[in-house]
Amino acid sequence: MDSLQLFTRQTKAISTARRSLLVIESIPGIRYNEIVDVQLGTGETRIGQVIEVGKETTVVQVFGGVSEVDLLNSKVRYKGETLKLPVSEDIMGRIFDGSGHPIDGGPPIVPDSYLDINGVPANPASRMPPAEFIETGISAIDGLNVLVRGQKLPIFSGSGLPHNKLAAQILRQASLKGKSEEFAIVFGAIGVSYDDAGYFISNLEETGALSRTVAFINTASSPVIERLSTPRLALTAAEYLAWEQDMHVLVILTDITNYCDALRELAAMRGEIPSRRGYPGYMYTDLASLYERAGRISGKEGSITIIPILTMPDDDITHPIADLTGYITEGQIVLSRALERKRIYPPIDVFLSLSRMMKEGIGEGNTREDHNNVFMQSYAVYAEGNYLREISTVIGSEALSDRDRLYLSASDRFEQEFISQDEKERRTVEETLERAWNIFSMLPTEDLKLIQEEYIKKYLKAPQKAGLNTEQDR
Repeated sequence: MDSLQLFTRQTKAISTARRSLLVIESIPGIRYNEIVDVQLGTGETRIGQVIEVGKETTVVQVFGGVSEVDLLNSKVRYKGETLKLPVSEDIMGRIFDGSGHPIDGGPPIVPDSYLDINGVPANPASRMPPAEFIETGISAIDGLNVLVRGQKLPIFSGSGLPHNKLAAQILRQASLKGKSEEFAIVFGAIGVSYDDAGYFISNLEETGALSRTVAFINTASSPVIERLSTPRLALTAAEYLAWEQDMHVLVILTDITNYCDALRELAAMRGEIPSRRGYPGYMYTDLASLYERAGRISGKEGSITIIPILTMPDDDITHPIADLTGYITEGQIVLSRALERKRIYPPIDVFLSLSRMMKEGIGEGNTREDHNNVFMQSYAVYAEGNYLREISTVIGSEALSDRDRLYLSASDRFEQEFISQDEKERRTVEETLERAWNIFSMLPTEDLKLIQEEYIKKYLKAPQKAGLNTEQDR
């Protein structure tokens, strides 16, 4: 009998039970994140995970929790392995819980392999920078905050804002421009309500996207420890599809705030010293271990693009979760409560949103040669219009010049015709750029200082000249 076989047969008695945490006598060789079998006095067996290793004791978190534990008759058996996800092509179109068990009524997965949910670190030298434009069909993203293949671009939202609706629209519409292949979708729901989980699943079923989706659903009533395993299970499935099946994978994780709250709760149960707002000091590293699983690898056809969604408590973008996420990821899409009050969907805040990889995905060969110029001019026009709107509340609209009123009108049109669109409307990037050019046509040509003259001649329709502002423009 080898040492591993001997090791897996060892059992230990439980010395203390605190909620779903069990404190047991430690043995040599036990590892962090190892999976154990918890044999309760009732005869029931539950799975647990080692979350703390000490010289004298080991702390185990039980999946599913335990309300009452018979300390005398309950045992813990070490298995000598970490939590693994069974994977094969059969996982497509299936729905799992936060422990990786099917919950859609289908048969168990017949695995080709078992993969550690913590992933295998990629060689940094083999990593390729994100590239290739992903067309979401949403103008405020495709025109101003471009998503590219292999990027991690979070959505920062607030309570009650339509982040789920926006995520569902991206799931339905996202595709690589100029290519026929569709994205495989991996959806991870972390601590969501039954209504939110049902919304995403029914949305995928209605559009026929469920057949190319792998979903992991952890509801708010599920155990806290499953909040920590759900995104890792989802990313493990994504890595299998991308690196083994050569698929382009789009991963949606919602809600990262619930994940971090579970991390804080677990840290408190373990008696750890808290950091900012009670969150553990290692939260940055923990989030990075999730987000950095996105990317492209040299020699692999597939890719992983991640869109994590987080709700900012009190709409505070400086909150530790949003703050740390912004450091790790390549930009953010921020939803605006002010635009939501105007009934503009999607209510994307143009000025707070950013895609640091945008230049990698736009221009000739990706979108169109005028894209970067249109992007910069759109910001300038919208910014001046917003500034004049604030000024008019102080000095009154009567004090504004004809030119000022023209920019106010252009700003309003930008919100209503460019940012705003129906949740089932899919615009090509060419349609998005044409909408911007239509707004530019309101303005004097002399004001389009951020656009090259050759693009003005090619794309601008009915340009205005300085001083020729009609009553309709006002």
